[in-house]
Amino acid sequence: MPSPESFDPIAEAHRQWSARWPEHADHMAAVTSVMRVQQLLLSRIEDALKPYGLTFAAYEALQLLAFARTGSLPMGKMGERLMVHPASVTNAIGKLEQRGLVERRPSPDDRRVVLAKITHDGRALAGEATAALNQADFGLPDLTRDQAAEVTVLLRAVRVSAGDVAADEVDSRFRGAGPASP
Repeated sequence: MPSPESFDPIAEAHRQWSARWPEHADHMAAVTSVMRVQQLLLSRIEDALKPYGLTFAAYEALQLLAFARTGSLPMGKMGERLMVHPASVTNAIGKLEQRGLVERRPSPDDRRVVLAKITHDGRALAGEATAALNQADFGLPDLTRDQAAEVTVLLRAVRVSAGDVAADEVDSRFRGAGPASP
């Protein structure tokens, strides 16, 4: 991990914005901070998954199938649950299928629907990769559980504002966490 910078470009951008557009400076800094944190966390997650030959997108697809009661899901439903374009699911499943971690087959109920099914090897690899991510606290080892829950609550407000989730759909684990709990 690189050493912390003594110069904070986001703080400088905030200073510049404050001088020109003070009513927007905090929002600009918030968005820029989220984007930077996304870059940092994705890098940490990808590093933890590298020994397993997985990207975070592939890991999410594999783990989603591991969580499914039958170990299989329609490809379209996977896209909805992973919040990605169908082409991204097709690409991820294709790569996992080449490694023998997932199989694709037509649904017995509707042959127009393609199911992705996790294999025994896929389930084993998902378990190993999950253990590594849990060990790394998903890239947030210096945050307490309460702090992680608070971040989730605060970012949920952004998701509600963007129309990603309804304001009343709050997971009970996060009720009361952080200062901005709904």
